[in-house]
Parts: sequence; structure tokens; C-alpha cells
Amino acid sequence: MSEGISIGGPVVWQPTSDYVDNANLTRFMQRFDIASYDELMQRSTSDPGWFTEALLSFLDIRFSQPYTQILDTGRGSAWPRWCVDGRMNIIHNCLDKYIGTPVESQTALIWEGEEGSVRRLTYGELYRLTNQAANALRSLGIGPGDAVGLFMPMTPEIVAALLAIAKIGGVILPLFSGYGAGAVATRLSDAGAKAIVTSDGLYRRGKAVAIKPLADEAANHVPTLEHMLVLQRTGVETSMQPGRDHWWHELVASQPVEAETADTAADDVMMIIYTSGTTGKPKGAVHTHCSFPVKASQDMAFGTDIHPGQVIYWITDMGWMMGPWLVFGSLILQATMLLYDGAPDYPGPHRTWEMVARHRINALGVSPTFIRSLIPHGEAPVRAHDLSSLRLVASTGETWNPDPWMWLFNVVLEGKKPIINYSGGTELAGGIVMGNPILPLKPCAFSAACPGMLADVLDEHGQPVRGQVGELVIKSPWIGITRGFWKDPQRYEQTYWSRWPGVWVHGDFAAIDEDGMWYILGRSDDTIKVAGKRLGPAEVESVLVQHPNVVEAAAIGVPDEIKGNAVVAFCVLQEACQECSELKDELRQMLVDALGKPLAPKEILFVSELPKTRNAKLMRRMIRAAYLGLDPGDTSSLVNPEAVEEIRRAR
Repeated sequence: MSEGISIGGPVVWQPTSDYVDNANLTRFMQRFDIASYDELMQRSTSDPGWFTEALLSFLDIRFSQPYTQILDTGRGSAWPRWCVDGRMNIIHNCLDKYIGTPVESQTALIWEGEEGSVRRLTYGELYRLTNQAANALRSLGIGPGDAVGLFMPMTPEIVAALLAIAKIGGVILPLFSGYGAGAVATRLSDAGAKAIVTSDGLYRRGKAVAIKPLADEAANHVPTLEHMLVLQRTGVETSMQPGRDHWWHELVASQPVEAETADTAADDVMMIIYTSGTTGKPKGAVHTHCSFPVKASQDMAFGTDIHPGQVIYWITDMGWMMGPWLVFGSLILQATMLLYDGAPDYPGPHRTWEMVARHRINALGVSPTFIRSLIPHGEAPVRAHDLSSLRLVASTGETWNPDPWMWLFNVVLEGKKPIINYSGGTELAGGIVMGNPILPLKPCAFSAACPGMLADVLDEHGQPVRGQVGELVIKSPWIGITRGFWKDPQRYEQTYWSRWPGVWVHGDFAAIDEDGMWYILGRSDDTIKVAGKRLGPAEVESVLVQHPNVVEAAAIGVPDEIKGNAVVAFCVLQEACQECSELKDELRQMLVDALGKPLAPKEILFVSELPKTRNAKLMRRMIRAAYLGLDPGDTSSLVNPEAVEEIRRAR
């Protein structure tokens, strides 16, 4: 492998006794008489039924009717049944069971708006607001099995709405607040949504942006939609359709603060989260009361090591997996979630660090892109704030480069606290691999597979490999696995289960080094094979971003008559170049020096931005399609679809 990604390398962080002795992982292993992480992995993956029962007990997940069988694999690897015959509504485990206990008075949620407003809700207050929202939905005739969209900013009300939908036995449809009307309509229509909860608008970079008109336009294309519940967030002038539209502050606030929690089967559908593929319509990953919330809280407990009363903030939108992950995980663990509605670097690069200091955040979740965007502003915005409350920073969404990883480690965490890398997916309800506070760290690496995940790296023949790149796979069932794609089981099986019998092929390019540490090197369908040599796009990008004038980079493989594939790179510059040919020559030479002449790029292009999702995942497949003049597929998940058109014009 190249110097860019540096698979292997030195350990830069060793867990101290303070981290190890107080870790949730340590408590779990002691409780079940497990001596080491290796033993935990062996036991949890060889007997997933045992591990899941142990996990449910550790998380205090309570059932109204016990299950008769923890796991039934009679329908094959793709379709395991969990908690068979058990009955449980996850909202009982998030809120109801705390009422009348000391937890009721603890802080469940801290909210800060871009304009500076701050609100705090205790578990008891969130319970009552959720009940009022549940009663409001019921008053509109919404009940078990009905799908309800969430298309609104990150406010306390979106949390109450999400929980209320599950409480009444409905189906949550989280939608990215930056979607256009077409993307919203497509997802609402696919799920047959009966209602949508939205807002008059939201704040972005000091401006009030209306989103109700987008919801109205989408609703015109969804024949099943009967009701729209509207939060007044910005006060922008808003048209309301009589009979269909209802103000949150009028309908919800007038409801009783007690509401019955629906009696649901543990594996009833609770949420559909849509993810985009390279072609075709978005895929609706189906999750249940005992799937997504359990896996989310497992990863939050074991990876980010959140304890009761601690504060966790993940920079996300509710339309992405990490939004519901934050809600369910923090509540099940009796912790405090922090929501921020706005741009995390507005009015300047100090905003996130100010919030860490002001709210005493213990775990902060970021994307590598966000950190890269802060580095040009220097260390001063970080140094100006008391970050002593931070126990760790976690990251997900894309591959790290070594330099920004080390900047985060040394500048923000002072070389003393861990970066918990996290990688998995919406369909998994969480991670395949993740760092944790009891294992050492190397730059850009994942310390291990998550407990219960029988993960491996296979070559093109399906054989395990170490020290070289292969396909990331999972070989046994886990509680968080999607219950298929909504109304499309064939596509689900084709996407994940068609390459090797009984093996989930995740679509990521991965490697395991000599010390057993894991590296995710981008999507496997992003892999570039030049003259028979396999190249991860992140390897090229890592070299390019070392140039002081390159802020971001993306590399793709394009057809080449002689080599099979050739590399084309796209760079976002700090300052526009005057002599662009000279800069391109410099960058090309850097790549030749780092990767060798056979892997030199065919072309280097400069663009103003690269297409990304809201959680900052770089969409190389769309870059490739645009460059080649092909259909880029569903672009509705992008925060900046115009970037695709810029690449198309740059060809």
C-alpha cells in the first residue's frame, strides 16, 4: 500500500486505566465473565443468540411479553427473525420506564439554535411532549402501521415527533431537511405516508430558509397524504391548507400529557430510512422496535462509551442514520443528546468548540470533511475554548487522511484522548467496525470489529486476506440488520447477498493489518484497477491534500484502452490558481512520487466543490458518472447537486 493511507504504522494512543476501568465494555465483559476483547469477539460471533440476549439484559430492554426464541434463521441468512413472539414498544425503554424514577428529572435533551437560543428538556418533559405529539397524531386518525414523514430542522420537536410515531405504533420516515420537493415526494409515496411533520422554515448561515413550500409541493404528488403538522420555527410567512395543515403550537400544545404506548411486536416495522444507490429509486431500509434502537445503543455504549448523564453531540441531520441513532442510543443509555440547528461553523470556525465548552459535551461526532474544513483556520479557534469535558471524538461518513486525523488528535484532543472511527451503514443500524476506549489506536484505523459482527475481508475468490485490500463482508446475523428493502425483497437480496452464499457483501474496500486493526478505504465499486494494480481512491486523495493549496480531493477510475482504468482526480483549491498547468504538474509529480509512475493520473481537474451528502460523505460514483457523461443516479441525497453539473461541464 502507499504512503497516503499507511495501513499499519505506529500506535499513537494507548488506553489508560481510567478509560479501561470505567468503560461500558469492561462492565459488560466482567458481568459475563469474559477475560479479553478477543474472547468477547469469539463468543459474540460464534453464538449471536447468546450475545444478543446478554446485550438486551445489559441495556435493560424490557418486553411486555417475553420472546419464545431469540433468533430464528430458518428463512436463511438474509432473513433472520429476532425476538420471536416477543412484544415490546421501544418507547417504553426510551421514556416510559423512567417516569417515577430519578431519571425523570435528568436532562434528556439540550438544544441550541444557530441564532443563539438554548432549550433543555428533562426526561419527564420529553416524555410529556412526546405524549402530546402522540395524542395529536391519534386525533388526526393516525395509528399502527401508518407512515409519517419527518421533514424539519433539528429541534426538540423533531425528537418528540419521532418518538411519538413509534409510540403509537406508526412508521417513522426520516427525511433530510435539505431535500427538494421531488426527493421528499418519492420517499413519502413509496412508503404510502399518511402524514408529514414539517416546519415553516429553518436557519442556515444567519438566514431564515422556508421549507413548508417544499412540503406543500411534495404533498401534491402523494395521494395517501392526509395531514401536515407544521412547527413554527422561523416565523416566515406560511400558507396553510385548511383541513390538511395543522400548527404544532395549536394542535400539540392542547393535548393531554399522558398517552398510551401501543402494544407492538418487538419486530414490527418502526422506521424506514431511505438510502440512495447508483441507479434506480432510493432503497427503503426497514427497521423494527428491536433492531435499530438496540444496535444503535450497543455501539454508543461500547464505542463512544456514553454513560448516564453524559452529553453526546453528533453533527448530523435527522434524515441520516446518525440522527435517529443519537436519539435512541442516548435515551436507552440515560444520557443527554445535544441537538444543534444550524451550520456548525457559523458564524465562524469556533462555533462547535464554543458549544463543547458551553454544554460540557463528553463525546463529539464529526466527519473528516468537517475537520479538514477547519484546519485552514488554524489552532486558535480550538485553543480559545475549554474542551476538558471531551472524553473522545468520534467520526463516520468517509475515509480519513492521516494529516487531518493527526490534527484532530493533537490539536483538539492534545494527543491524550481517542478518536473513535465508526463505519457501517443505514441498513446495518450501526457499525461493522469501530474504535473503543479499551483498545489502542493507529491513525485512520478502526481498532476492531464491533462485538457481534463476524466481519472479514475477502479477496475476489472469497478467501480471507490480511495485509491487503479486499471486500468487507459479514458472515453471521446481528440484531440491527435491516428487515429488507421496503416492498423490494429481491433488490435487497441482489444488493447484499448475491455474490457469495450466506455472506453480506457490504460494498466497502477494506484491509486488516498485522496487528488486527481495520481500515476502510472507500466503496469497493470506487476501486480503481490500473494495469492490474488495485488502488483505493483515498490513497490518491491523501497525497493530493498534502499540497497546501488543495483543500479537498476526489479520485475516480475511468476506462483506459491500454491500462483498463486510469485515474482522474478532482481538487478543490484554497486559492484559485493563476498558472493552473504548473499546479497540475506539481500535483501529478506528487502522485508519481507517492504511488509510482504507473498510477499517475490521466487528468487533474479543479472544481469549486465536490458532491456530498449532508453527513459529508463524498459521492465518487456520481463524480464518475458525471465525468463520463452517464446518468449519476439519484442525486436527491446530495447537499449540493450543482456540484455534479460542474463536474460534467469540467470534462
